[in-house]
Formats: sequence, structure tokens, C-alpha cells
Amino acid sequence: MNLKRVAALYDIHGNLPALEAVLEDLRRESVDRIVIGGDVFPGPLALETFMRLQELEAATEFIFGNCEVALLASREGKDPGKIPESAKESMRWCAAQLSADDEQTLRSWRKTVFLGIESLGEVLFCHATPRNENEIFTRLTPDAAVLPAFADVEAKIVVCGHTHMQFDRAIGALRVINAGSVGMPFGKTGADWLLLGPRVELRHTNYDLPRAAARVRATAYPEAEEFAAKYVLNSPNEAAMLELFNERGMR
Repeated sequence: MNLKRVAALYDIHGNLPALEAVLEDLRRESVDRIVIGGDVFPGPLALETFMRLQELEAATEFIFGNCEVALLASREGKDPGKIPESAKESMRWCAAQLSADDEQTLRSWRKTVFLGIESLGEVLFCHATPRNENEIFTRLTPDAAVLPAFADVEAKIVVCGHTHMQFDRAIGALRVINAGSVGMPFGKTGADWLLLGPRVELRHTNYDLPRAAARVRATAYPEAEEFAAKYVLNSPNEAAMLELFNERGMR
């Protein structure tokens, strides 16, 4: 069965005020399905965000991101991976808040989701690329570097996230769309997300940033002050992040 309209919300990172603002926008839209594209964790209000997502009235699909993989590693007492020590502390803080049932729910999330959307055709949703939730590419990465990651894709469109910057580009014969980040967008402050059907709409939602920053600072999150200052009240410069990711990403 093909769906008429699908919303894709990626990289929320425990920014509950941003999610609430996007959900308010979604109430004015008629969507058949919501896709949560990974990296709900870590973040200052990650558990509250996770719980809010379980309560959505619309049918919802969940994909795990690289941060959910790291979070579950932390739950097992393993090293969460190549991330700064401060980020590891935040990951462990979020992991400690999960119940056994929460952990089982996270482990049930899928790597990819495949949906049919009227007027757009078959769409594959993944976190970074279909083969790996950690791979980095941007709107500037050459096709030749990215094509191997999409070699086995049969869908016409792929939706991803991971790099927190929206784009809509062709990679070979594929149309690849980055939904951006709800909770930590790089570029303009606010919340970025994606609406699919009958066309592709890269959406941006504004919300009360000072009030959101106050909510973040009131948490016990280890990086609460940094999150409020650098990712709510301000956003990392897009040009600088493109340069960084192009150095670290696919070549």
C-alpha cells in the first residue's frame, strides 16, 4: 500500500522543545506515517524525548542511528566508540537512565525502512547510508565517492540524516535527500525536518530558543550548558561543518 504523506524526523538528540515544535507543525499536516531516523540519543532531555515518541498517535517507524549503537554499547559496559570523552560521559549518563524495557525497545529499531509513497515511488530510509550508520557524506561529496554505499539500493529515493545539514541531490540515478536535524541543525537555528508527498519539502520550524535553552540548562545533562549555548541559542556554521565533514568523510 502506498502512503500519501510521510514526515521524516532525524537527529533529535534529546532536544524535546525542538521536537514539540515540529510535532505542533505536524498537527497542521495530514501524514500517514512518521519516520524517526535515528540519534534520538544522547541529549539533555533524551529520555523524555524517547517517551514522547512512543506516544505519537500517527503510525511511526524507528531507525537506529550511530548514537543508539554507542548508547547500547555503553549499556553493556563497552567503549561507545571514537567520540570525545565529554561525549562518552553524556552517553553513559543517558544509558544509565534507560530501563530494561527501554533498552529492548531500542534494540527492536531497524537499520533501514522501506516505504512506498504516492507520486514519489519507493523510498528507502536510513541513518547515514544503507550499509553503515556512521558514514559521512554531504551535498559536496563527489558521486564517485558515495556511489558504492548505494550500490544495492533498488528504491528511487533515499532519505538520510547523520550530518545535520539538509540537501536534495542526485547520486547517480538516485535522488538522495538529507532530512537535516530536528535538535541540532548546522546552519540556521531552529529545527529541520522533511515532508514527503506529493512533493519533497525540506521543512524548517522556529521555536522559542531562550525558553528551550532554559529547559536544557535545568537538566543534569553533563553537557547542558554547551548544548544550550552551541546548539539551541546558536548553531554551528554550515560552511565550517561542510569543510570538517568533507575532510573526514568519503573521498
